[in-house]
Amino acid sequence: MQPNKSTQPNKSVQSSKSIQAAPVDSKYQQADENNLSASDNSILDNSTARMPMLKPALSLFIALALILGLCYPLLMTGVAQVTMADKANGSLVEHNGGLVGSALIGQRFDQPGYLWTRPSAAGDGYDAAQSSGSNLGPLNPELVTAVEAQVQRLKAADPQNTAPIPLDLVTMSGSGLDPHISPAAAEWQVNRVARIRGISAEQVQTAIDEHTEARQFNLFGEPRVNVLAVNLALDEMAVVN
Repeated sequence: MQPNKSTQPNKSVQSSKSIQAAPVDSKYQQADENNLSASDNSILDNSTARMPMLKPALSLFIALALILGLCYPLLMTGVAQVTMADKANGSLVEHNGGLVGSALIGQRFDQPGYLWTRPSAAGDGYDAAQSSGSNLGPLNPELVTAVEAQVQRLKAADPQNTAPIPLDLVTMSGSGLDPHISPAAAEWQVNRVARIRGISAEQVQTAIDEHTEARQFNLFGEPRVNVLAVNLALDEMAVVN
């Protein structure tokens, strides 16, 4: 008689098969399906909710781009060209049919027969593409050196002039492009210009007075002399003489 074989392994196999084959509880399966369905519905609801907001946002963007980016600049340009064409185009100065500069941007004048402008730290001097001041503090030795060099330059050009030199003739403006000097700075140069040009000091002073601008609305700023305008007037005077 053959010995009885143990049936324990068969039971364990059957047990594992029964565990694997055990159906998932329908309640949990139904809950998972409901959660997935709810998630999909929320995504669709969010997309649906965004669509009505997208159209007015795009419409507003296009409208503002056209109004502020195209219509408004064109309108302002047209108004400026009609009401103040000279200023809108850069206050350009023409002389004898040629463009000689702008009334708003200074130029370097270093010939003794002309009024000199202030020193400039804009590039190599009065470079409109590199507007800048010297950025030197009052205790910086470079500032002292620059001022002393300018003082010596002015005295060398007019050694007979012993009057105190106005401050703006030896210091740089904040922009480096200032087209003006003070009336005192212009008057300091009158005798030199008159002597070099062979005209009277009164004639030079008259040209300065005619191109001296008053305070803005008689309230703001200080009186100032446009150097380019005076020098052009001096040239015209020489042609007449």
